Amino acid sequence: MLILGLASTETVDSSAPDLAEATVKKVSALQRFWNNINWDAIVATLIEKSLSILFLIFLFFIIQRIGKYLIDRTYANYSKKQHFSESRLKILHTLIINAFQYTLFFFFIYSLLTIVGVPVGSLLAGAGIAGVAIGLGAQGFMNDLITGFFIILEQQMDVGDYIRLLALNIEGTVTSVGLRTTQIKAVDGTVHFIPNRNITTISNLSRANMQVLIDVRINPEEGYEKICEVITEVNETLKEKYIESIQTGPDIFGMVDLGNGNFAVRTTMYVLNGKQFAVKEEFLAQYIKALTEAGFTIPNTPIIAK
Repeated sequence: MLILGLASTETVDSSAPDLAEATVKKVSALQRFWNNINWDAIVATLIEKSLSILFLIFLFFIIQRIGKYLIDRTYANYSKKQHFSESRLKILHTLIINAFQYTLFFFFIYSLLTIVGVPVGSLLAGAGIAGVAIGLGAQGFMNDLITGFFIILEQQMDVGDYIRLLALNIEGTVTSVGLRTTQIKAVDGTVHFIPNRNITTISNLSRANMQVLIDVRINPEEGYEKICEVITEVNETLKEKYIESIQTGPDIFGMVDLGNGNFAVRTTMYVLNGKQFAVKEEFLAQYIKALTEAGFTIPNTPIIAK
């Protein structure tokens, strides 16, 4: 046991100089690395890069302010001209502002990376390969943008227009027109968010005066001429009330066959777009009220479509 203890002590004592020597070598290597650092060059480079970045930020800030001012001023000048739609000008103004800011941001990042020393060329090459892969999966998105651009450029619809999309069986008032989607609010309050690529045929009901057809069911045996007289009196009364909305008429078209032995007196008129629903509802209600008070019967038998 004594012999083993002595051997162990000798082993520890012999390894101690080796450990100390290794530690000294490591400290010396670290010291040499530290002494070889050119701190003056590093500080000078940091100062130079920092000043360049500050100047770049200031330069792009000035460009952004000047560009936005010119765009806003151009928008203000065109908005004073009555032959330009205000809603379309707002849409175009927003799109131009966004395009300008995105372009400016791209060049800012490019310049910033160049100052820092990042190999922008290699990054763009890699981004090009990734862009091809992303582009293959973003065809729908690009179709939305292209279709939205031509919808706005060709003035196919404006915010506030009442339109009908036959292919989608959707109709309502346009609440927003963007490059990617169009928002339409239906009569029942439902808001439809429609990708522009799905919009094929647009029936715009707000670009001209709208025709209003009003059919009030009658019993011809009760006297067609007398019924027409009551309807004419109602027309004359309501025409004064809606004098600003009604453009032509109202005129009694005559008797029409609704099918299944049902007949109606049809009244036609043209009104300003957007007013057709209120006018039709008011006239029909007053027709029924006046005919009922005059003792005429309003049939309610089912109508079979032809």
